[in-house]
Amino acid sequence: MAICGAAWWRKDKTGGYVKIICYISAAALLFSGCATQTFNLTGGGSAMPTQDVRQPFFLSGIGQTRTLDAAGVCGDAGKVAKVETITTGMDGLLGAVTFGIYTPRHARVYCK
Repeated sequence: MAICGAAWWRKDKTGGYVKIICYISAAALLFSGCATQTFNLTGGGSAMPTQDVRQPFFLSGIGQTRTLDAAGVCGDAGKVAKVETITTGMDGLLGAVTFGIYTPRHARVYCK
């Protein structure tokens, strides 16, 4: 952000304003956050996930699926409390650095 702080008011060589680019970049960074989808199957469950797996996706996961056997993790389907899919900040950063070519997500299983 040194460019944003030092020359926020100057025009760059293409005629655009560096200040506008800095604001758009900061807004994109601010609003690009994490996402969590939670599926509550039964009440209760542990506070810590029983299993936390990073699942790789490519090209933003278009047309791709990953399967995690939650019943196998917990020993029985009745022991599964909840399942989450999470895009963490690091996952978002990896997706941004690779321009969406590699976009991992986490899957977490909570057992009773």
